[in-house]
Amino acid sequence: MNNVLVINGPNLNLLGTREPEIYGSDTLQDVENRMKKYANKFNVGIDFFQSNHEGEIVDSIQAARDKYGFIIINAAAYTHTSVAIRDALSAIEIPSIEVHISNIHKREHFRHKSYLSSVVTGQVMGLGIESYMAALFAALIKMGVKIE
Repeated sequence: MNNVLVINGPNLNLLGTREPEIYGSDTLQDVENRMKKYANKFNVGIDFFQSNHEGEIVDSIQAARDKYGFIIINAAAYTHTSVAIRDALSAIEIPSIEVHISNIHKREHFRHKSYLSSVVTGQVMGLGIESYMAALFAALIKMGVKIE
């Protein structure tokens, strides 16, 4: 199943205007456009979901069953607080990559702990929006897509 779901958590809808010194000036739409263009090169379907609400994120993860071969998730602040999102990722058994625009280990101490890290396939962080592109590249390879 060569479809990817990209999930973005709280405040990522403000990307491009929120703390550009940390998160850059690209918008979430810019990120989605770049990812879509890259996925299309390999005939891979890609869908996007963003919510500021934990339950909606859990619902989107659960609904991914039998539709997606990979999930890329930037749970944002919920990375450090949500057992519910962690449990949803664990329950559906779809490989996933955790993404962060900044390096969470160079930030405030409370951001160093990820509840998701023990259930995701891998993490990409600290590369700005290129973290999303690196995660997509890895997801394509893990799904068996030939990258040349």
